[in-house]
This record gives sequence, structure tokens and C-alpha cells, in this order.
Amino acid sequence: MVKPLQYISQGLFYALFMGVIGYFSTLPAYTHLQPDETLIKLSFRHAGQHVGACRERTPEEMAKLPAYQRKGGTTVCPRGRADVVVELEMDGKRLYHEVLRPTGLAHSSNANIYRRIPVKAGNHTIKARLKDHPGGDFNYVSEETVNLAPGRVMVIDFKAATGGFIFKNKNLSATMQHK
Repeated sequence: MVKPLQYISQGLFYALFMGVIGYFSTLPAYTHLQPDETLIKLSFRHAGQHVGACRERTPEEMAKLPAYQRKGGTTVCPRGRADVVVELEMDGKRLYHEVLRPTGLAHSSNANIYRRIPVKAGNHTIKARLKDHPGGDFNYVSEETVNLAPGRVMVIDFKAATGGFIFKNKNLSATMQHK
């Protein structure tokens, strides 16, 4: 036999539970960005160049190798890759700088980056630079003038095969340069 007090307490518990769910579904208010801001997402993966030069194995080295390893040829290249250096400038001021280490036990895989950078909306000149070899200057440089609308997202990607940086969701003219 169920007592009426059990029904009342169960009803109060359900009402309290629904009230908590209802409160957190509407409050506190979440603001993705401030009203005058936009978001730049810098996201890509890239493998730096090998850190050393390839060389030919000597006949003595080839003789010491097991037969199944000789089929790979006489050329030996180092596995390690160079760090990838990424810089992002907006209107001549450095917005972001990072040295990305290659992943993997032998540091022989891609360097990965995903950064969200909130900035003020408006017309801006954005310059992105990347260096994927040891020493020297940046070998990929892209500069674009963009109109960053409030509340919007601009994605900066990188593909070496297509010439470097790719700016997505832009509105104005662009100048691009590849070294």
C-alpha cells in the first residue's frame, strides 16, 4: 500500500529536478564573443623538413644489413624533422608566435596547432608566417586585408601543396606572397 506522502514527496522531487534543468538550460547566459569581437582560428598540421641530409650507404654497411633491409635501397635519410615556427600578425603587431615540435617518438611526424584568438572586429591586415626548416628565414609568408565582422569566425589553414596559408571567410582584397 502506497501512502499519499510518498506521492507528494516524489512529485516535489520531480518538480525540483525539472526546475534545476530549466534554470541551467537558460541561465547563466553564454556569450561566445563580446559584441565587438570576432574569432580567428589558426588550425593545421604540417610536417617540417628533415633535419639532416640523406646519404648513401657504403657497400660495407649494406653487407651488414639483413637481406630484407637491403631491398629499401642504399639511400638513408634521418627520421627527425625540424620544428615548425608559426607567427601571426595583425596590423603590424604580433598576435601569436609559437614553435611547434613534431610529434612521435623520433620527432618524425606532423606538428599540430589549434588556437582560438578573439580580436576586435573591423578591417585588418593579417600576416601569417611559417618556417619549417632549421635556420634561415620564414619560407611561407601570406598577407591579406580582411573585413572581420562582429561575431564571425575566420579560419586560417595551411597547405604547402597549394602555396601556403589559406584564409577562409574573408571579404576584402588580398595580396599573397610565397618565398
